[in-house]
Amino acid sequence: MLYYVYILHNVKHNKIYIGFTSDLRARISSHNELGTKGWTIKFRPWKLVHTETFKTKREALRREKELKSATGRQFIRREILHQNV
Repeated sequence: MLYYVYILHNVKHNKIYIGFTSDLRARISSHNELGTKGWTIKFRPWKLVHTETFKTKREALRREKELKSATGRQFIRREILHQNV
């Protein structure tokens, strides 16, 4: 099984969401269509702007935590979102 760290972006509200999952397709569908509660439903639609793949859940969780830090969020806005404009 593989694990994914992913970054979603909503252009209209300029919001980012960072998460991890073992089923990327289902998770994105949940954020954009199926989910009925939670923070992400307020800012639909989400665009998948970045993914990273890991062999272990531990590695994915560590990377998710890094990206959720202030430095990680700066990296996302400067490097990832800048490329997807």
